[in-house]
Amino acid sequence: MAVPTKLQVLEQYFGYPAFRPGQEDLIDTLLSGRDAVGIMPTGAGKSVCYQVPALLMEGITLVVSPLISLMKDQVMSLVQNGVRGAYLNSSLSWGQYQAALRNARAGVYKIIYVAPERLLTPEFLDFAKNASISMVTIDEAHCVSQWGQDFRPSYLTIPEFVSALPKRPVVSAFTATATPRVRRDILSLLELRDPMVTVTSFDRPNLYFEVRRPKDKLSETFKLLEKRRDKSGIIYCATRKAVEEVCQALQEKGYDATRYHAGLTDQERQKNQEDFLYDRATVMVATNAFGMGIDKSNVGFVIHYNMPKDLESYYQEAGRAGRDGEPAECFLLFSGQDVALNRFLLARGEENQDLDEKALEQLTRQNEQRLRAMTNYCYTTACLREYILHYFGEHAPTQCGNCQNCTGNFRQVDITPQARDILSCVRYLRQSYGIKMVLDVLRGSKSEKVQRQGFEKLPIHGKLSGYKEEILRDMVNTLLVQGYLSQGQGEYPTLTLGPRAEDLLRGQDAVWMQIREGDKPAPMKKSPRDLPKSDPELYSRLRELRGKLSRAQNVPMYVVFSNATLEAMAAYQPTTPGELLEVPGVGQAKLQKYGMAFLQEIQRWKEEKN
Repeated sequence: MAVPTKLQVLEQYFGYPAFRPGQEDLIDTLLSGRDAVGIMPTGAGKSVCYQVPALLMEGITLVVSPLISLMKDQVMSLVQNGVRGAYLNSSLSWGQYQAALRNARAGVYKIIYVAPERLLTPEFLDFAKNASISMVTIDEAHCVSQWGQDFRPSYLTIPEFVSALPKRPVVSAFTATATPRVRRDILSLLELRDPMVTVTSFDRPNLYFEVRRPKDKLSETFKLLEKRRDKSGIIYCATRKAVEEVCQALQEKGYDATRYHAGLTDQERQKNQEDFLYDRATVMVATNAFGMGIDKSNVGFVIHYNMPKDLESYYQEAGRAGRDGEPAECFLLFSGQDVALNRFLLARGEENQDLDEKALEQLTRQNEQRLRAMTNYCYTTACLREYILHYFGEHAPTQCGNCQNCTGNFRQVDITPQARDILSCVRYLRQSYGIKMVLDVLRGSKSEKVQRQGFEKLPIHGKLSGYKEEILRDMVNTLLVQGYLSQGQGEYPTLTLGPRAEDLLRGQDAVWMQIREGDKPAPMKKSPRDLPKSDPELYSRLRELRGKLSRAQNVPMYVVFSNATLEAMAAYQPTTPGELLEVPGVGQAKLQKYGMAFLQEIQRWKEEKN
């Protein structure tokens, strides 16, 4: 009987007429006996890359997989496709495990999925040493790196297991999310030999991305679902409590919703997962415990009820939408509380307690950096797809045409005056306080904490009292994204001046913030009562300048600027066009006609004074 070709195997067992980008190269590499690494986005067909060679090789392929649910799903799919496969993990009873091992020894299975913790157990190791192992595949290979989002210390034992085999098999590793640093860890920690590394594009063009910042997340979820009743979708929540609350609310609204989190029994999780996979439930509400490797092709949307802790997790979870190639939508419902919640969850994490102090410190810094990158994603007004792809080291166009920021209606707002006030406040507070205190001082709070520190006496106190806290918080995040501010680490991160701060404070930079039309009001003109007391010397000099300009233009002095406007200028002391526009009585026309003369005079006065 003729040996089938790789394409024949693909068609016979998986039903595809041709390979996707990157698949064939990886398959050819493994069939040649060379190690390989595949970095491919969710839905790109990673499983085919090792399952096809596994069926063409002599002997058994062991697939190291991190989750029981993932193994069950993969084996179920293989069996449905006519492939003899099995899994060995803690979900099996002792009798079932022994029966599976007997079948494995007898050569019944071509592909066996195994948990990493089981590799070095005496019984399994004895089986592996006496079996014909042709390939060891590491699925979700990012779990080997402590810089990855799902670090699994047991993955570090894989090289020891491979070395214990009488003949070294081909080793392959696959993951959907890996930054350049994690990729380097995969290559070194798994001790791969001269591997071919294939990194396909992370882009999923069929996915639409959007970030919303609703006042009421549950109401916003109902709005989204109402327009998508005919679609299957996943709602990710950060906590079990949120899963329970959202799932119950959906069920009360008549949605066929189910739930998945680690607090449920194995039996209930399995039932709920199957209900979703078989479309008996159209909406799955879950923590991040659900979904790694879940291959449900018709997921039409993914809603993140809370912001995840990093972009790796977000993109992997969002990528569970649209695996059939059809258009799908990814929504993230963001609030400032999400940041604090993630810091709490990261601080509480127990999976890395075995690390030494230095490694733990490094990991804490890394977690904070990844959380900041995720937070910046929620605030950026640049293309959301480009932001994601850039994070994973991939060049992408600045306009994708299929995300909220590329299709939305935005306008630019000059926030330079407010930005300088925020930086000044951080400096007045000796760069020792967090966002909340900075905003309290700027908005003129007289809270017990503000008064205890004597901050109500600072000249900056109440400088931005006319602004809502939400708007100011957005400004702070804009300054963080653009490098004018930096934020410390830990549970109570402090604001410090960033590398670009001095340029802004000296009047050498301007800061613009994009806002969505109808989303937020434009920054307000300063009200006279919000301004500090006018400087009489500067006011006198501005009056003198106004007189010169009125004579030169042959117009009354009030036509240039009123006394009230000059008073505001002498109080606010603007040094950029954007700041001058914030002064009552200054519009675009007068800015163009007289603005530069007044700005130069204010700057001269400041220099002489200093």
